[in-house]
Amino acid sequence: MSRLAFRPAVAFAVVLLAALLGLFMVALPDAPWQLGPFVRYEQNPILEPRGETWEAKDIFNPSVWTDGETIWMLYRAEDTTGRGAWNGTSRIGLATSRDGLHFQREPEPVLEPSEEWEIPGGVEDPRMVKVGDAFYLTYTAYDGKTARLALATSKDLHHWKKHGLVFPERGWTKAGAILATPINGKYWMYFGDEDIRAATSTDLIHWTVIEKPVLHRRAGTDKFDSRLVEPGPPPLLTEAGILLLYNGANSQNVYASGQALFDRNDPTKLIARTDAPFFEPATEQEIEGQVPNVVFIEGLVQFQQQWFLYYGMADSGIGVAVYTPGGEDAR
Repeated sequence: MSRLAFRPAVAFAVVLLAALLGLFMVALPDAPWQLGPFVRYEQNPILEPRGETWEAKDIFNPSVWTDGETIWMLYRAEDTTGRGAWNGTSRIGLATSRDGLHFQREPEPVLEPSEEWEIPGGVEDPRMVKVGDAFYLTYTAYDGKTARLALATSKDLHHWKKHGLVFPERGWTKAGAILATPINGKYWMYFGDEDIRAATSTDLIHWTVIEKPVLHRRAGTDKFDSRLVEPGPPPLLTEAGILLLYNGANSQNVYASGQALFDRNDPTKLIARTDAPFFEPATEQEIEGQVPNVVFIEGLVQFQQQWFLYYGMADSGIGVAVYTPGGEDAR
């Protein structure tokens, strides 16, 4: 057993918000409002490229969900040949774990490029939530020139129905992170990869954009998020507000992670944000890779009284870091 053995959590509660929908409100410690600290698993990466197949080149940027007994992970994988002259077409694979650290992969991808807006680049960067009995997946469709946000649904995580582009009237769009709990009768999504905007929906399929950004990159500064901000995992509804963990990049193209808090009753109203990253490249696998100096968070789940944060390591492998509420050290 790794030194990441599970321990009883202290001073932490999860409050049932809507039992019929299976939705939860997260209770965070009184101070600070952020989630963490997260400690890296000493045996990262937990998943790496393999073989000469659809995941031979690189795997990264995972999304996760749990039923309390198993963690289900969707992850992005690149091949080495691509379509035609394209090197590295992306597909989405599925893996499962009973301890959050060791994963078993399905042999074939569960989502492949099939539409004109997905070829030759592929389907990238999954983010999923479960509402009722259905999973809602946002992902990036990349035709080699323009990245566009797309959406698919599933009842079992293996078979997916594509619903096309989320914002067909817009050009470049990425990174849709959906809040699974409706606010004032609407579902909310944060999206974007320069500044972050919000969109609303009543059915989780059709979305209306609120044009004014809700989280700006801090341009003209030396902050970790001066060049861009992009949503990470799906946001959490907490006692303090809506907590969004996000990815930021600075002028040197170093990717690190921040946290932002929005009003519970007005998801466009920013209450607070971290001034410094809570997670940044530190290990050799995060500093050297397909895209160097990158930790890119997309998966977050509470599992057996701990929080597991899954991320891409330099766009080359998948790592995990763990927060144990009340614990001195998660290693």
